[in-house]
Amino acid sequence: MSTVTPQMRQRLLSAFALIAFFALWEFACFATGVSDLILPRPSQIARVLFAKMPLLWPHTVQTLYTTLAGFAMGVLAGIFIGVVIGSSKLAYDVAYPLLVGFSSIPKVAVVPLFVVWFGSGTVPAILTSMVISIFPVVVNVATGLASTEPELEDVLKVLGASKRDVLWNVGLPRALPYLFASLKIAITLAFVGTVLSETVAANKGIGTVMMIASGNFDVPLVFAGLFLLAGMGVALYALSSLIEHRMTGWAQRKTEMVMA
Repeated sequence: MSTVTPQMRQRLLSAFALIAFFALWEFACFATGVSDLILPRPSQIARVLFAKMPLLWPHTVQTLYTTLAGFAMGVLAGIFIGVVIGSSKLAYDVAYPLLVGFSSIPKVAVVPLFVVWFGSGTVPAILTSMVISIFPVVVNVATGLASTEPELEDVLKVLGASKRDVLWNVGLPRALPYLFASLKIAITLAFVGTVLSETVAANKGIGTVMMIASGNFDVPLVFAGLFLLAGMGVALYALSSLIEHRMTGWAQRKTEMVMA
């Protein structure tokens, strides 16, 4: 019987796909002789990352701090609004259209407003990261609360549970899988908001570095910034998945495979 578990096999396949992708990228650039101004090779991007990491590190920390701050604020606001909307039909009818309309506004349009109100720097980036993270959290939390069976609520009320008891003991636990699904979406959107604001109105951060590098036609440095953003996004996504598995393992479908 094989000792390779499904989880190990999945990780090996993921690692192989990643290595194959970069190997194909490297070979394609070498075979076609494409200019570094168009598409640098992965090996060249790695050299730039290694050589300029002392320069990039403070900007990386700044972008990570800004993203986490905006993400945390967005999640807290999203949970609160989602609970209110998911618990009240009146609040849903009144607030949901406003949220949909606000989420439809391109976030690049609100960055100049944040700059006018709060000046350039970290605050507009945090606020942009926050507002872009709220909507998926609100929608998923409200959906999770709305999915609670009315029969279960009726039984608990007959047993003497208040509406707050039903929400705390049944509604919120049932909404946890929806919440964590939204967190994995919101964390990637939070990076988008941060970098968007940094390219418009900031003097520090990966977005600022990429903007200056593109102006100097330093394409390898631009790709180095993209790699750093991708790495941070994947790390935070994996962390969210780990916490999700720990807290909502009861809601996850088992995928056991019989090994011959």
